Amino acid sequence: MKLHNDRWLLLSILLVVFSLFIGANDKALAAEAPIHIESNHMTSTEKSNSVVFTGDVDAKQGDVRIRSDEMTVYYNAAENPATPPKDKKKAAPQTEKKATQQVEKLICIGNVEVTRAEWLGTAKKMIYLSKERQVILTDNAKAWQGQNMVSGDKIIYYLDEGRSEVISGSSKTKAVGDAESGKKKPSRVNMTILQN
Repeated sequence: MKLHNDRWLLLSILLVVFSLFIGANDKALAAEAPIHIESNHMTSTEKSNSVVFTGDVDAKQGDVRIRSDEMTVYYNAAENPATPPKDKKKAAPQTEKKATQQVEKLICIGNVEVTRAEWLGTAKKMIYLSKERQVILTDNAKAWQGQNMVSGDKIIYYLDEGRSEVISGSSKTKAVGDAESGKKKPSRVNMTILQN
């Protein structure tokens, strides 16, 4: 009986370790997935390592989709040494280098819409930080999860964690219908939860 329990314990531990390994790989694969972008116009500037897409921009990376009026992609250009041949006898010194590009961030302006599964975020401006895998929505930022909606000055969506953080700013907004026209009200986070 003890041998049977030990096998189940070992099998359980192996399953947990395997699932952690697979989960870590899924995150790494999502961050490394290619970004496909379509637009009406594109301008590339090597000097600033940027590409500007304008007009009905539609970008996809894995299960994340971003739409906007304009998107600027910033990347770093690094040179990696070429891989040496496997056969060392035939190997000659290699001086050829291979250029690689890694996206650092995306900045979207105008009618921004970000979707992932049931999560939808909208704003007038969005910054996507590739290394951190964060979507930052500002300027009329709103997010929906199913039927529930939240709004604030800034919404940060953590892609790998599947969670959102909503921040009200320190800026003051004028209250609508305020008796005292000069009085200002601090901005707040607003949420609407629809119950079945």
